[in-house]
Amino acid sequence: MKISVIISTYNAEKWLEKVLIGYSNQSFQDFEVIVADDGSRESTKSLIDSYAQNFPVPLRHLWHEDKGYRRQEILNIAILEAANEYIIMTDGDCIPRKDFVAVHAAYAEKGRFLSGGYCKLNMKVSEEISGDDILSGRCFNVRWLKTKGKLGFSQTLKLSSQGLLGNILDTVTPTNPSFNNCNSSGFREDMIAINGYDERMKYGGPDREFGERLENFGVKGLQIRHKAVCLHLDHARSYKTPESLAANLAIRKEVKEKRLSWTPFGIIKEGQKS
Repeated sequence: MKISVIISTYNAEKWLEKVLIGYSNQSFQDFEVIVADDGSRESTKSLIDSYAQNFPVPLRHLWHEDKGYRRQEILNIAILEAANEYIIMTDGDCIPRKDFVAVHAAYAEKGRFLSGGYCKLNMKVSEEISGDDILSGRCFNVRWLKTKGKLGFSQTLKLSSQGLLGNILDTVTPTNPSFNNCNSSGFREDMIAINGYDERMKYGGPDREFGERLENFGVKGLQIRHKAVCLHLDHARSYKTPESLAANLAIRKEVKEKRLSWTPFGIIKEGQKS
């Protein structure tokens, strides 16, 4: 299986560089990386261009003009631009473990999307992680992380539970497999069939809504939160507003009540559907 990894970003070169280092170090190599850029400054392009020259897999940069928070729009463009049949969605603040893409490839299944896990780090640890820490894998080591700061029980469990234990924990966890853009994947044809992301939605649940429409379409979630792990670097969220959260909840409520799988505000806009 060939895979396209779509990484969303906005003006966060310091974090994005660490993420790109993670994807340069994957055990599975049959994939491309697309950076879906919601209008970042020129220095983001310069960073991506510098890595693309010697990156072990194809690395592409998709950008549109900064007109406020339009992340869902650039993600829809990236879905259409993806060269491969299977897509991993992630963010430019999520460093993948070396087996990250390999795990998604191993568990990909028709009629399913995969819901992975992430370990939130505080700002101090986020800043201290170096490129060498990523390449060596030590930043995914529980003991190493605990020397840098406090690590919660859930994070410890995710980082420690590979193999059989990871399978058991993913089976018994009470957490529902939801689509989250830190670490989820699915078939490109299914994402297009539901018309991609709802571009009306701002921060606060557009990924969940995307997954809820996938489920209404018949694509069910499969939990891999203890097997496919990434480190979530800390950052501020100035774009998080009560208004956006309330509007998104209303959209999700309608999707749930009407069992909607298609949005008229996605890849194809209302009135364009043939």
